[in-house]
Amino acid sequence: MTFTSRIAISCLALALSIPGHVLAQDEVATPLTARSVLEAFSDGLHALAADFEQIVVSPDGEVMEEGAGEVWLARPDLFRWAYLGEFPELIVADGERVWLYDESLEQVTVHTQSGRAADSPLMLITDLEGMAEEFQVVELGTVSGQQMLQLTAKDPEAQFERMLLGFQHGELSRLILEDAFGLRTEMTFSAVQRNPEVPEGHFRFTPPAGVDLVGDVPPELVNGQD
Repeated sequence: MTFTSRIAISCLALALSIPGHVLAQDEVATPLTARSVLEAFSDGLHALAADFEQIVVSPDGEVMEEGAGEVWLARPDLFRWAYLGEFPELIVADGERVWLYDESLEQVTVHTQSGRAADSPLMLITDLEGMAEEFQVVELGTVSGQQMLQLTAKDPEAQFERMLLGFQHGELSRLILEDAFGLRTEMTFSAVQRNPEVPEGHFRFTPPAGVDLVGDVPPELVNGQD
């Protein structure tokens, strides 16, 4: 499965709807806005680690896929998503390329890193200026105890048409992604760590021997396959 399929069909539904439904708000307003919580959370944030659970929901509300794993981020453009379970996958961005290793297929897909939300939407929390450039940001209030921000893409060709960020007790709790076809990916975060000690080499990837390499493969690896 490709990087896009993991992070787009699936790289956090509450009362979020597919288009046309209404997002209900709590009756009691919170004194803090989601934007202010995001700014406080992002202030001084250099790295992040968290566990996550993920579901992918079809336009008609059917759960198509479930998964879980751990994510690591580091400014300005490094990330590592590890999907665990029966079909493990690893996605690593090293600042130049994004590597997706599908262990069951014994295949590594490589593409040049763009630095935009399409690479990893969660990186937006480390770059609020970039968020404002790519999205229109709207407060949704408090939903099921979570302070929610809606991000609507300014680019009509963007991979993700809409995103929602949720915070609870000042911590990142949820990310929801919707594409133009109504496919929705929902991620719930736990055990969130701000500025953890990052293991050496955590954002580097070396393809295992014998795997197939697909995409924007570095020349040195292409030559190594000859």
